[in-house]
Amino acid sequence: MAKKSGNILIVDDNRGVLTALQLLLKSYFEQITTLFSPVTLPSVLREGDWQVVLLDMNFTSGINTGNEGLYWLHEIKKLRPALPVVLFTAYADIDLAVRGIKEGATDFIVKPWDNQKLVETLLNAASASHKKTSAIPGKATGSNNASMTPHAMYWGESPAMQRLRLLVEKVAVTDANILITGENGTGKEMLAREIHALSPRHKQDMVSVDMGAVTESLFESELFGHMKGSFTDAHADRAGKFEAASHSSLFLDEIGNLPYHLQAKLLTAIQRRSIVRVGSNAPIPIDIRLICATNRDLPEMVAKGEFREDLLYRINTIHLEIPSLRERPEDIIPLTERFISRFCKQYDKAPVKLTDGAREKLMLHPWYGNIRELEHAIEKAVIICDNAFLPEELFQLPRRTNVAETAASTLEEMEMQMIRKTLDKCNGNLSAVAAQLGITRQTLYNKMKKYGI
Repeated sequence: MAKKSGNILIVDDNRGVLTALQLLLKSYFEQITTLFSPVTLPSVLREGDWQVVLLDMNFTSGINTGNEGLYWLHEIKKLRPALPVVLFTAYADIDLAVRGIKEGATDFIVKPWDNQKLVETLLNAASASHKKTSAIPGKATGSNNASMTPHAMYWGESPAMQRLRLLVEKVAVTDANILITGENGTGKEMLAREIHALSPRHKQDMVSVDMGAVTESLFESELFGHMKGSFTDAHADRAGKFEAASHSSLFLDEIGNLPYHLQAKLLTAIQRRSIVRVGSNAPIPIDIRLICATNRDLPEMVAKGEFREDLLYRINTIHLEIPSLRERPEDIIPLTERFISRFCKQYDKAPVKLTDGAREKLMLHPWYGNIRELEHAIEKAVIICDNAFLPEELFQLPRRTNVAETAASTLEEMEMQMIRKTLDKCNGNLSAVAAQLGITRQTLYNKMKKYGI
């Protein structure tokens, strides 16, 4: 078979059409990404490198004017002028499709489509894209920025992440203060960078501060700066993080770790939109967009007197909660495949794939460390792997044991405890666990899902 023609992005509100196109095109394109709605198109275009877009012309139920397709065609061309766009249209909208070509589309395909004609049209458009891209010095072809860039935001397909994505699209363009919460390893800093990238301040680098790593004695100097001679070792004037983030975004990570007595100083700077360097009396105006993050329950801390309520209100204009990986299991395998691709390139190894057993094991693991834990597990497996497949035995995934198990009072509790003990004894090897318990692998999977193991 001929070499696959890069990556294709398909936008259509008919899930049946998307499924059919994925099956048809998987032999012709390296990566097929589908969108059920065009609302997230801008951020998707920013995070990936596409060779062609197949764009439906109607998305709103009952409206078949084709104007939506033309609108999104213009939006694509604003962001990626050289990206080929093939319009997907009903027979009655051919005139509009022709108008679309005049306004920047590469070609159009009429529904219901002819498979051979559709494939040829898309491959020709992708080929033209390859030629344009290869003419740019230093520009790689057939790649995906999201897989090449370790810190690119991956939204996935889960409903929770898509709702979060829509909210981010709305608030990123404003200057509203944002509080990001979520468990460790869910990607709070990554989301902060995505918000900054989508904001009008994106031309300046975002400034980050780990509030948990700032010592109390250097808090004011680190955030507000200092004047020469204001304390020992202050050999020159120094701007703090607030000044460094002027006309940009300031990201305060682990805001919940800030000691109570220092919270008032941070609140004053945020309220007044000015800071005073250590050793000076002159206020300096600041123009920042504030983004904070924490894995702690700030309202509970307020109730306990550990966090200032007025500071919480200041930083919490918009609250974004990132779901844990356990709440978005449909994203585990796509994330895994992205990590495999990245680490194979990083360690100069031939591409590898997951075995069915490895997929099942990854899907059943609770991932208390979230995306960070998954990433580390895949990196280790890729390094150790010596063949074309990653078997389940390469994934030695420790299971969290929070508290000692209490005496079981029901048969179900006894069964759940027995499965957990056998998993620990067999180091997570599901085949060995099933054999020791005298049940089939499928029965083991079903019971693990039932008990949330």
